[in-house]
Amino acid sequence: MISNVKYMNNKTTLLQLIPEQGILPLYFNKDKEVTIEVLKALYNAGVKAVEYTNRGEAALENFKAMRKICDTELKGMYLGIGTIKNGTMAQAFIDEGADYLVCPGLVESVAIVADKNNMLWVPGCMTPSEIIKAEELGAKFVKLFPGNILGPGFLSAIKELFPQLLFMPTGGVELSKENISGWFKAGVACVGMGSKLISKPLMDAKDYKAIESATIEVLNLIRSIRS
Repeated sequence: MISNVKYMNNKTTLLQLIPEQGILPLYFNKDKEVTIEVLKALYNAGVKAVEYTNRGEAALENFKAMRKICDTELKGMYLGIGTIKNGTMAQAFIDEGADYLVCPGLVESVAIVADKNNMLWVPGCMTPSEIIKAEELGAKFVKLFPGNILGPGFLSAIKELFPQLLFMPTGGVELSKENISGWFKAGVACVGMGSKLISKPLMDAKDYKAIESATIEVLNLIRSIRS
């Protein structure tokens, strides 16, 4: 019961926090030290919600280390797990303290696990039919994926059909003002940004200051677009 109350509170908070933040950074790195240092760079830039992607064998162990750092050093950071493709996978990360779940597609077994835990889950959708199904399953927040294939015009065309949902494009969102402003003009709540922001070359070079600076730039850009 305590766990459910915690996640219910988290869900409400995250449905406000992530849109206010305007961006959801996401990344994976097999190296635990690099993973932690990127997390700290994002936090130092002002990020309070991040998505770690479940894209390698080291993901669960790295996630455990990230959870520990969030609890001891990065106060107020909400740690989500992405690339969740089934309910078993979802439960494994919930057991390790995930604050929310993000899927690359619409996965009913994940919806069931999330609902059982009163947890925010963000399904990936590409068609109106998938978005309708997601809404029927209780989703409040939908990831438009892949964003570069769908484009802002897709959201502009369908948004009025789903006035209660928050939308976030992920996949191919560019760092440019033109691209990001196009998405916000179409009505997104925030944008998901992975390799365009937290690039492999920067992680390989362990250039955490550059990641921090780029993140600050994007946060400021989104503030200026909204104002």
